[in-house]
Amino acid sequence: MCLIFAACSNDSYNQEAEPLSTSAPVTVRVDGFSISQEEFSGASRMTRATAVGDYSNVKVLTLAFYASNGTEVYKSTQSKNEANFGEFSLSLPIGSYTMVVLGYVLYDEDELTLTSPTQAEYTNGCPRETFAVTQEVNVTNTTAKEFTATLNRIVTCLQVISTDGRTANINKVRMTFSAGGKQFSPTSGLATVNTGSVSTVGVSAAEGASSTSIGYVFLTTDEQTMDVTIETLDAEGNTIYSKTVENVPFKRNRKTKLTGAIYAADATASGFQVNTDWLDEEAPIVF
Repeated sequence: MCLIFAACSNDSYNQEAEPLSTSAPVTVRVDGFSISQEEFSGASRMTRATAVGDYSNVKVLTLAFYASNGTEVYKSTQSKNEANFGEFSLSLPIGSYTMVVLGYVLYDEDELTLTSPTQAEYTNGCPRETFAVTQEVNVTNTTAKEFTATLNRIVTCLQVISTDGRTANINKVRMTFSAGGKQFSPTSGLATVNTGSVSTVGVSAAEGASSTSIGYVFLTTDEQTMDVTIETLDAEGNTIYSKTVENVPFKRNRKTKLTGAIYAADATASGFQVNTDWLDEEAPIVF
């Protein structure tokens, strides 16, 4: 299913040196998302195509074109609540370009900054589920052009599942990744730093109920192993319990699950299970 993109008003376009007669009208349509993931039951993996408007974790789209010398000639960002979420219409001077499309979601104070086909960063807040595609396009004459692209998920996901119930004094869970990062290349889909990242999320589970917390990070390679520190925080941000799980395996576009006690008084001594079914259908690894 195709969903058609509409350009928004906050675009930047520089064609001062180009007369109108050397420009071509361009339409960019995204076919949808190529999503490869395990079933929610965890029993198997699946691959499916999802229309851009139907996927809840993509609420923002950014389209940019960069000239061969690296100059940004066009950038536009569109939110899902805008009419006709999907189609970007613009004009490009005759020339060769790298087209970059990002799909993502922003919460609270999150900010994502795109500066080139090889550099983007969550400059504020936590990394979120992110899709990207880059491709080379040529405008050789003034005839109207239409480009399509399929976005692919480029992050890895950590899911922390508590085996005990949330205590009344816990408001948030903080997940600290010792490697990877929040800066990434849209072209390679890999992190451009390896300094780690932190994701802090609220806990919506009722008192006494188990909770599920999700964090994302960009990897420097398709598969990467790192330590992860799980902390529970009170309303003032103080750490109540902390547990570091060593050598946790991650794979881009896959989900790693950590299951263990994070609220109990002896949580720091509790073992975690790491579910790596998305790799080779192996048995969970107990730390």
